[in-house]
Amino acid sequence: MGDENQTGPILFHFRPFSNLPEVQQLIFIPFLLLYLLSLSGNAAVALVVWTNHSLHTPMYFFLANLAALEICYSSVIAPLTLASLLSGRKATISLAGCGTQMFFFVFLGGADCMLLAVMAFDRYVAICHPLRYPLIMSWKVCVRFAAGSLVLGFLFALQVTILLFYHPFCGNNEIDHFYCDAMPMLLLVCGNTKSLEVIIFFANIITLTVPFLMICVSYVLIVSAILRIRSAASRHRAFSTCSSHLIVVLLQYGCTIFIYSHTSSTYSPQQGRVLSVFYTFLNPALNPLIYSMRNKELKDALSRVLGKNVISQRK
Repeated sequence: MGDENQTGPILFHFRPFSNLPEVQQLIFIPFLLLYLLSLSGNAAVALVVWTNHSLHTPMYFFLANLAALEICYSSVIAPLTLASLLSGRKATISLAGCGTQMFFFVFLGGADCMLLAVMAFDRYVAICHPLRYPLIMSWKVCVRFAAGSLVLGFLFALQVTILLFYHPFCGNNEIDHFYCDAMPMLLLVCGNTKSLEVIIFFANIITLTVPFLMICVSYVLIVSAILRIRSAASRHRAFSTCSSHLIVVLLQYGCTIFIYSHTSSTYSPQQGRVLSVFYTFLNPALNPLIYSMRNKELKDALSRVLGKNVISQRK
């Protein structure tokens, strides 16, 4: 790296959560439980939506896509992190592996943010234009929205990964994080990184703030429309269809905007590591619980599926 002669493959290693192997193995347990909860919860949501014809609506179509993204998103990070925690040693990763991990993390995370904005638009159309909802949110439009989220996330990830890994890395090979992310990797780049930092900073801001502003505008219009509804029961039903999505948005964007709105001079690796745990392990595990607990149709469908499984096991 840099001016050093490299006779072998370039390897990075992640800074452990603790230098004590016993503490590392103790942290492994809650991380594993959160990851398993994320896999099982999101898989259950996607499966129930897929198999239950009453849930074949745009709202649940986007929710199933979000659940699938969450499974892939957390699986990009969790296996290597869990292996490192269980062994009590520093995890290592090659240059190509680090670039691949960062690409898929940014790709799936960006698509996740775009999809949350699409879901907010879907709720806006359903509440503010209910008579035109089937026409505006046709299945062709829904598929294009879902595909567009993936395409935009892919293009953003490709741009950031190429820009960052095109530059040489030098000095300390320790990544002050538990996975390959843009800001910790930027600190390891050789030479003057001001122009690279500005590009990545504005790319992060655009990718995060544009969908978030779309969500904010959608909910301002939604709330103003709901407040004009005379029936208290109708207002409550309208709010209940949006509350779970709004909670997920606040959890997701609350952490990511705080981290990625910083430059390298103001970025704190310690804060970044702590907040990253929330949106890589905690949020994917909480999201299916939030949607199922606050959505009666989804909760009833999950109960029916679980009830059938219990009955079939008893037989």
